Amino acid sequence: MLVDTHAHLDDKRFDRDRDEVIARAVDAGVAFILSPGTTLASSRRAVELAEKYDIVFAAVGVHPHDAEGMTAKDVDELRRLAGHAKVVAVGETGLDYYRDLSPREAQQDAFRMQLELAAELDLPVIVHSRDAEGDVERMLAEASASGKLRGVLHCFSGSAEWALRAVGMGFHIGFAGPLTRENATNLEKVASAVPVERALVETDSPYLVPRPHKRSERNEPAYVRLVAEKLASLRQLSTADVARVTGLSVARLFGIPSADDSAKIAYVIRNSLYLNITNRCSNRCSFCIRQTSAYVKGHRLWLEREPTVEEIESAIGDVRRYDEVVFCGYGEPTERLEALKEVARRVKAQGKPVRLVTNGEGDLINRRAIAGELAGLVDRLSVSVNTADPEQFVSLCGSEFGREAHGAILRFIESAKGAIPEIEITAVSAPGVQMKAVEELARKMGVGFRARQYNEVG
Repeated sequence: MLVDTHAHLDDKRFDRDRDEVIARAVDAGVAFILSPGTTLASSRRAVELAEKYDIVFAAVGVHPHDAEGMTAKDVDELRRLAGHAKVVAVGETGLDYYRDLSPREAQQDAFRMQLELAAELDLPVIVHSRDAEGDVERMLAEASASGKLRGVLHCFSGSAEWALRAVGMGFHIGFAGPLTRENATNLEKVASAVPVERALVETDSPYLVPRPHKRSERNEPAYVRLVAEKLASLRQLSTADVARVTGLSVARLFGIPSADDSAKIAYVIRNSLYLNITNRCSNRCSFCIRQTSAYVKGHRLWLEREPTVEEIESAIGDVRRYDEVVFCGYGEPTERLEALKEVARRVKAQGKPVRLVTNGEGDLINRRAIAGELAGLVDRLSVSVNTADPEQFVSLCGSEFGREAHGAILRFIESAKGAIPEIEITAVSAPGVQMKAVEELARKMGVGFRARQYNEVG
């Protein structure tokens, strides 16, 4: 679901047509809007808007521009407002050394009080940071020392290095209209470096209107789709992918019900249809998403039970709309070789190419050479070899077949050459992996090579 995670709907520029603005957002596919407060009065208005509109949620806070004179009594009022069922965060708070509309010491005091409030209430915090990276990072680190702090650096404008450090501290990175501008080289670098699962999209309405709108125009939540489209382009994803992934992040961070939590047998990334047919896998790779999450690109993949061939067929539907069908789910597809072959046969009968993503241990799993059985059923084979060093493979991938596995994978690749038209070796750039050595291994074997980014799945 597409969510605008930062829109100042209480701004007076919406007084004339707020109902129409909300309606246009719904028409544009926006499921929810988060409206943050910037003063006590603004926070009260945000709560009132959340009460009036089903799709609006609120955050309560004091912006650094209005930080001067903030007192403990003001914090008590924010605490009271935060008790409302539709208040999901503290903020907008933070530091702004670009305009310096409040003394820096006052900004820091107000920021610290609100970080403490967020920790007390176990709410995420929406952070404004402009030309204040060092102090923001220091204060977030100090606040995190007494417990886990979470939130978003909204409308991010810093370096990729700072963004990654913030992600390491448990924060998300918010991207707004500036990402769409012609001179957004630095932001594009940030958006390409941050795991998409830690990205959020926003408008910061009525400010920072995205292209192709003119900068003099008023921004509004419907335009968050333009930011999502730009992020999708940079990450080589579809806009639907970005909406789904960021929707899951919103659900986890703010508790807004913006994610589909049903387990998927068939799921779409870009314009490929992926098939998830088992949880079983002979490996326990240290870098695998299975170790940390049941989700891939916003899809929940942990299956309650293995689907039948008929259930897989039903989940697939009409394959003609997709570029390819890919066997690649939460487990190793060759654990269910017979089901794989039967479904692949039916897909091929409809004229669509089939790709198999495998750990290459199918011969060991099935206790026979299987490459010949895949002939005519699989057009492209991606084998996750991950290292050219058999000893490293044992510690990196934790195969149940131990030291026998690496050699068996290479033999499987050799046997597949006469059966499958296109074969590639893949490797994840995990710490300690010599990617050049894996690429050289692929060259010597006469197959393709593809590097996969560490902590980037799907």
